Amino acid sequence: MNAPTTTNEDLLYSVQDGIARITFNRPQARNAMTFAMYDRMAEICLEINADRSIKALILTGAGDKAFASGTDISQFRAFKTAQDALDYEARIDRVLGTLEQCRVPVIAAIAGACTGGGAGIAACCDLRIGTETTRMGFPIARTLGNCLSMSNISRVVALVGPARTKDLIFKARLVEAPEALALGLLNEVVPDVETLQRRADETAKLVASHAPLTLEATKEAVRRIRRTLSREEGEDLILKAYMSEDFREGMDAFLNKRTPVWKGK
Repeated sequence: MNAPTTTNEDLLYSVQDGIARITFNRPQARNAMTFAMYDRMAEICLEINADRSIKALILTGAGDKAFASGTDISQFRAFKTAQDALDYEARIDRVLGTLEQCRVPVIAAIAGACTGGGAGIAACCDLRIGTETTRMGFPIARTLGNCLSMSNISRVVALVGPARTKDLIFKARLVEAPEALALGLLNEVVPDVETLQRRADETAKLVASHAPLTLEATKEAVRRIRRTLSREEGEDLILKAYMSEDFREGMDAFLNKRTPVWKGK
């Protein structure tokens, strides 16, 4: 089954020879994710679950500067109430949960920056391939002063452990490709974008040739083993961050390209 690619959208989707591909297509904004892009990605995962002819999914970003640099910060300007913050985290939990539970192997082909929400997307994928320019992390303690969703914290802890999760977030640093490979944030590193796309295709074709029920069972078993905090367990933490003066300050500083002044309230 083949599906044509639409060329005028922020998120492109195509299927060729049983391999699906999603491309985050906002290179001018370092592929920052809009709410519509998140929602469309979740819709595609549900479509794939219903289409047994699709055997694997590749996620990638347009250009060579970024896989995805997180959620488009300008959208946070509309946040006024506690419910806005809870609704946002509920939306992200739903979308990333749908991606994580997509029945086929999901491969992230990561060039350049993979930060914030982009790193959250990558953490949901089964295999992550990077290039020598790949940088991954959650620099929110330096930029916005918000916090990760409970599900995202759970995924990162499952990948790298609690001590390294705190190291990444507390220091707000971006991990270069060699360290990301050593930590388990990446499964493989290749030299450049051209090799990355070729390797992602090769990997997708390889896993697509294997017994699909074996792969589905393995994905679900691993997901069940991992302890995932519920949204309700973290509502107090979400509200503490998103309703703070610091979050407003971080958002304004980010959008106006200045250094934030944190107050701790």
